[in-house]
Amino acid sequence: MEGETFLWLIRHAPVDGVAGTIHANDAPADLGDRAQLEALRQRLPPDAASYASQARRTVETARALGLAPQQMAEFGEQDFGDWTGRRHDELASSGGEAYAQFWRDPARGRPPGGESFENQVARVRLGLARIDAGSATLVVHSGTIRAALCIALDLTPQAALRFVIDPLSLTRIDRLATGWRVVSVNQRIS
Repeated sequence: MEGETFLWLIRHAPVDGVAGTIHANDAPADLGDRAQLEALRQRLPPDAASYASQARRTVETARALGLAPQQMAEFGEQDFGDWTGRRHDELASSGGEAYAQFWRDPARGRPPGGESFENQVARVRLGLARIDAGSATLVVHSGTIRAALCIALDLTPQAALRFVIDPLSLTRIDRLATGWRVVSVNQRIS
């Protein structure tokens, strides 16, 4: 790819739903923190390309930021398969050995009918390769941002899972001719 790419990665607003749930793609965003959304919008580059996953919460957040994102499946959250829509506390008590095994190796673990974080990293790598040079804003998920950091820093997927990525936080990475540069991670704008 020719030229340098400057990426503003934003985790979507909190989900308007039951906390501790593995939310499906149709879960809505809680856009009540207008001050935070406006402060974040002020920090975004004007006229940048914009992208979001196909999840309702990312698209709603992007629109609340004044963006009209291109939706890309590659930027979706990790697919938790049969566990989607269920609460973590319920899975911990009734999920059996599959749930316990997943948490022993969360980078390689694969929920029933889902994908591993390693799979998500590979998918995000494909999505990042599709972004042209210039500035781009991506409104995505915490796992998607961890995957991008995994790629940028050449980390193992297990190590990348250590990053905390809060709702409505900003992470900045650049793809330069000489490699990746990390500008900031999980920055809260106020």
